[in-house]
Amino acid sequence: MTSFPAIPVTARIRVVIMLFPRTKLLDVTGPLQVFNDAKRADGSAVYEIILTSEDGGPVETDAGVPLPSIRLAEAAARPIDTLLVSGGRSALDAAGSAALLAFLRDQSGKVRRLGSICLGAFILAAAGLLDGCEATTHWEYTERLSTAHPATTVMPDAIFVSNGRIWTSAGVSTGIDMALAMVEEDLGRKTALDLARDLVLYLKRPGGQAQFSGELQRQSRDAAGRFERLHAHMREHAARDLSVPELARVMAMSPRHFARVYAQETGISPAKAVEAVRLDLARDLLEETDIGIQQVAVRAGFGDDERLRRAFLRRYGVAPGEYRTRFGHARTG
Repeated sequence: MTSFPAIPVTARIRVVIMLFPRTKLLDVTGPLQVFNDAKRADGSAVYEIILTSEDGGPVETDAGVPLPSIRLAEAAARPIDTLLVSGGRSALDAAGSAALLAFLRDQSGKVRRLGSICLGAFILAAAGLLDGCEATTHWEYTERLSTAHPATTVMPDAIFVSNGRIWTSAGVSTGIDMALAMVEEDLGRKTALDLARDLVLYLKRPGGQAQFSGELQRQSRDAAGRFERLHAHMREHAARDLSVPELARVMAMSPRHFARVYAQETGISPAKAVEAVRLDLARDLLEETDIGIQQVAVRAGFGDDERLRRAFLRRYGVAPGEYRTRFGHARTG
């Protein structure tokens, strides 16, 4: 395995982001902003950021905004520390570019870090660089990535995955999460945390969390909006009785018919939906208030802190107290 020397504390860390036509703008500018805003104690820049593409010149993004780039050969003329592949749906076409794949294969043994944002994982996989690795991509395409590249272990709920030198991130904004983690690896937790605060971001989202919020997930499942009023009732009355008979009463349906139709149209049982709503509320209370864990459990409808703890561990992989320590904004003195 190639050994990489330690980075001198005064050296600029060279980050190259590979583009292709109609790449998703935020997949590029999100990580770029993170690396650009990382500063040393004296205010000097830490990273040198280069955009590269097969032909060089302006590359039009999916948003119609062109980004300047240099040719692949020019980018490779000097050592690259971190090489990232941007994403967007056009990455599926770019995965067939012999020039891009050859560039990645050539650089894979030279760079200290190699990563992808969103559907850029398909390009890394096409180059054979994800074989034997755990990886992730946009939630809509995880099954497709797994089917097309069975040698890759796809992690569908991950925000980003690091296999040491190989990194992959999920959909769009998670490229920012991955870039922050790289800054933390390079400069330490305090610098990365200060940067995250400056950008009004979490340093780390909860491990194992689905790539979109529970509320958006419920909305996407209830595409017809039939249960929109019911979901609002769940949120408003999370600490009250939300049993199937009570929810059926709100919907003016028989309990048996309600349970069957709800599961058919949303893909989950009413009980699981109620737990998800209560977990979302508990998470908000842990992040935004300093009330006790028992009080959080009562207000969110769990009744006691042990039931809350078990539910939190199932969904987030951490206990409520640990979650608050990591993500809470309101802290007692």
